[in-house]
Amino acid sequence: MSSPEPLDFGVLLNVAFAAFREALDADLAAAGFDDIGTSFGYVFRLLAEVPCNLSELAAQLGMSSPGALKVVDDMVAKGYVSRSTDADDRRVKRLALTARGRAALSRARAFHARYEQAVAERLGAREVAATRKVLEAMAASQGERGGRMPRPV
Repeated sequence: MSSPEPLDFGVLLNVAFAAFREALDADLAAAGFDDIGTSFGYVFRLLAEVPCNLSELAAQLGMSSPGALKVVDDMVAKGYVSRSTDADDRRVKRLALTARGRAALSRARAFHARYEQAVAERLGAREVAATRKVLEAMAASQGERGGRMPRPV
């Protein structure tokens, strides 16, 4: 009998991300953030840098303004993002993280660090560092092809 064929690389990445996402969602839910949508993380990171308007946010996310509006409306309704009138142009609404949004982002960032540390303790820091290099190279190649990559904050 031969050993089972390994998973395709893309499938393995997807399965690993699904496991990570499930653990992240559980951790956030335990802290009272059980209503975070799948696109919220990118918006959290962008708005953590500086408040912006919907058009700016949509451009940073690489999506249409109507698409970004749908995500923002959901985040506003759930108390993660606020809208305020721009001081220079009253027609423009500035988007910013609320205290709840900043708390959710802080919790998510802490989870990311704990998760990576736990993997390092299980597999070794060198293996995690090598994996990180591979993932960073893959992400960089996406950016070189004109794809969007969330900016670290």
